[in-house]
Amino acid sequence: MFTFDQLAGFIAVAEELHFGRAADRLNMTQPPLSRQIQKLEKIVGAELLERDNRKVELTSAGHAFLDEARRLMALAERAPVAARRIASGRSGMLRIGFTAASGFSILGPLLEELSSIIPEVDIELEELVTGDQLAGLLTGELDLGLARPPFDRETFDSHLLYRESMVLAVPEGHPLSLLGRDITAEDFQDAPLIMHSPTQARYFYDLVVRTLPIRHANVVHTVSQILTMVSLVAAKRGLAFVPHSATLLGIRGVEFLPLEGGRDEQVELHALWNRRVTNPALARLLRDLEFAME
Repeated sequence: MFTFDQLAGFIAVAEELHFGRAADRLNMTQPPLSRQIQKLEKIVGAELLERDNRKVELTSAGHAFLDEARRLMALAERAPVAARRIASGRSGMLRIGFTAASGFSILGPLLEELSSIIPEVDIELEELVTGDQLAGLLTGELDLGLARPPFDRETFDSHLLYRESMVLAVPEGHPLSLLGRDITAEDFQDAPLIMHSPTQARYFYDLVVRTLPIRHANVVHTVSQILTMVSLVAAKRGLAFVPHSATLLGIRGVEFLPLEGGRDEQVELHALWNRRVTNPALARLLRDLEFAME
């Protein structure tokens, strides 16, 4: 296999079309440069230069090889730079998991902030429930999660991104929307309910049953995604307890009503990462992001 010194020598001769000038350019004498070219031609298996006592010219093979030689030298020069950029966190890939609810609330502004901090880092997004995000962070398939508690704080570090309240989603024109006040448990005690899955949406399920007197006999649908819940409400299948950010979905035929005692910001979303950070881009992000420095 040829060496980069041989490539550099060939490129110099090809551009100068003179061995003496090429040798001066490379800060070497002419005889070793000639030997480099001869070895290169032997390795390539083709004559690259036509030379005599009066002139040096590229052969057809030499013209073709010159383009590839320049490309290889450019790649060789860029490789250390790329390695340093990745090691410093200025390049690379950042894989982020997010819940569906965070997708229509904080994800957009967060991505804008990431782009300003690590503009040359590629961002790969994957929509996952919190449990799947935790698994991905453990295996290294994800670098950062936008997830709900609970999680093992010995394994994961986190920062609270924001809190929001729970509201009641009802079909447009529903009698409860005419009350003009916070909705109480008595108001929906006989209403059909669309509930969160106790397995796929455990965080919201636990929060609702912990804070509200739910009659499970009234549950007509159990789903895992907020978007699905609100769509079912629009279809007049029942009422649903959703985070306030669901109002951003813009689904027609739904109204969102305040819950008595629900104005407290009970719903949490955390930025979450494995304490054993190995991705330099994530390490740099955590140093530079405002939430990581508070």
